[in-house]
Amino acid sequence: MKFFQRHVFAAGWGVLFGLLACASASGQAPVTVGLNFLASSYNTNSADTPPDSDGAIGPKYFVEFINDEFAVYNRTNGASVLRRSDLDFWNLGGINFSPDDDVSDPRVIYDPQSQRWFASQIDFDATAANNGQDFTLEANDFLIAISATSDPRGSWQAFRFQADPDNGDFADFPTLGMDSNAVYLAGEFFHGQNNEIGPGLVSLPKADLLGSTPTVMNRTWFGVTSYTNLGEVIQPVRCFDGSEAGAMLAVENAGTTSDFYSNLVNFAVVNGGTSNASLTAPLRIPVTPYMVPINPDLGYPQFAPVQPDGTRTLQANDARLSAADYAVGGVLYAAHSTELNNRIAIRWYRINAATHAVLESGTIADTNLDLFFPCIAANANGVVVIAYNGSGSNTFVSSFAAAGLTVNGTTTFGAPVLLRAGSVSYHDANELSAQTLMLPVVDSRWGDYGTVTVDPTNPDNFWVIQEFPSDADPTLGVGVWSTQVSELMASLPAPRLSVAVSGTNAIVSWPLFAAAYQLESSTNLAAPPAWSSVGQTTQTNLNEIFVTIPISTASHEFFRLEEPQ
Repeated sequence: MKFFQRHVFAAGWGVLFGLLACASASGQAPVTVGLNFLASSYNTNSADTPPDSDGAIGPKYFVEFINDEFAVYNRTNGASVLRRSDLDFWNLGGINFSPDDDVSDPRVIYDPQSQRWFASQIDFDATAANNGQDFTLEANDFLIAISATSDPRGSWQAFRFQADPDNGDFADFPTLGMDSNAVYLAGEFFHGQNNEIGPGLVSLPKADLLGSTPTVMNRTWFGVTSYTNLGEVIQPVRCFDGSEAGAMLAVENAGTTSDFYSNLVNFAVVNGGTSNASLTAPLRIPVTPYMVPINPDLGYPQFAPVQPDGTRTLQANDARLSAADYAVGGVLYAAHSTELNNRIAIRWYRINAATHAVLESGTIADTNLDLFFPCIAANANGVVVIAYNGSGSNTFVSSFAAAGLTVNGTTTFGAPVLLRAGSVSYHDANELSAQTLMLPVVDSRWGDYGTVTVDPTNPDNFWVIQEFPSDADPTLGVGVWSTQVSELMASLPAPRLSVAVSGTNAIVSWPLFAAAYQLESSTNLAAPPAWSSVGQTTQTNLNEIFVTIPISTASHEFFRLEEPQ
């Protein structure tokens, strides 16, 4: 079925008419919630806090990888089909740990290009951590694993290598990304206890990991560098469209004071598929100034999320890019936290990967809620989904998502969608113990991230995993976190043609999500009009398709999009 709307353009040589396919008034992509199920819970499936909620959707399964737990769920009904501890996951992949070893900060990716799964964590000295030493002089390792097939329940090959082979510094908050050439691991490095010194990055040739005998021997380690050089918390961009950008994004400063910052940092790995990879010079990308949210234990409780019990002790981290960034069709998508009107809000970006120009940015805020730990993903059709936690005086920490659609360079987000409502105000054991002992302010850990991924079987569907407070443990007297997995299904509006005059040509364009439609033209609308396919070659610019057509001064021309049968 076709819907039409007439649009008239005046030109000096006559009048050019464009017949347009009608779009919705808002240009939004309405979403509905599909499968929506409880995944894991504290003390039931994991003994760690916070869970670091990470997961990915594949052709048949959703994989959840959180602290202390690797789980696989049937994507049609949410049934759990495999559960094992994260240590067992690595042991089965071929890594042997000492009794003092533990692992943390999980990330997992399904790569539709290779149809394989990739997972990562770091290891650390659990004995030192249990003695209150968050970070020691002792070196730790990056862990990386690759599935043998597209079935995550099958065998995996795991590797373990020193995170900083130069000085033996400790890697924290590891991030994971990839493109068609390489897999990238980054981390925040510490020299001694709580002495943060800068980011570090390693690239691994993807072909080496996918070979019949996987290897990490040809990896390139770029060393630990300064935050003033490469920014804070590097997120290797996840790119599944076959391109080789090797793009990296970071914030200028995640912040230890409530200051404004006005740059992102963008650089790239060149020749990541070889053992001789290198880095491009980092670029500062000017952005609208953002304010850093500060954790309450640093003395800024007014910048922490408020909960219904009136407390502001929940840790929302800072302005780092805590969740994965995406590259789609030459556009980089990223999101982080900021402050707006004494509330934590979300800043999002669309960045041209080639020119490094900010195509668009915006802020998602709520007058009644603090919004924190945002994660973002987008597809080639211009649909963007941002998922996040939100809490307020009358709202327990809950899981939300907002969907947007980019049309003619403008992204419009719809109303937030509630994915799972929290049940209690959350306080963890560290906070409650500090209160009992009358120690200085200690916050409750939350996060450290959530994740949204694009469905490889239907890119207009997105899958979210987020944390929410489900209960208070009656035995321990502490809050219980749980994870929720939610499927979001986007409905694209009817596409609309745009016609513009450029010299002696007409530029006819329409959204990329209507790539299957056929552009047709007619010189007369008398019934029945004779429509014929436009022969000029189509071109693509980011999320738009366009055709350049010479204008005839002697006649009018009408255009329409023919819906695919």
